[in-house]
Amino acid sequence: MITFLNRFTLTGDPEEFEKAFDETAAFLREQPGLIQYTLSRQLDDPASYINIALWESADALRAALAHPDFGNHAKAMRGLAESTGAIFNPRLSFEASAEA
Repeated sequence: MITFLNRFTLTGDPEEFEKAFDETAAFLREQPGLIQYTLSRQLDDPASYINIALWESADALRAALAHPDFGNHAKAMRGLAESTGAIFNPRLSFEASAEA
């Protein structure tokens, strides 16, 4: 499993960006290998978002991003935000226990 981290800095309307992200994410949910993603907005800087996505492998992520239809889905998002992304390998993890 890998983690894809993508930071967005808005250049457009937040509601439009979230809608465009959701439409792009709908396409990615249909691609093999996506496990989970979370889009979060920074509390102290509402023009800053981060997407944390878990994929089965870097190859699965790269195949989804290279899909011929991906560019059409991401076009609206790119018009509303600048982004930088990177792929990470998990090294350490923690999960809280359910015990009180």
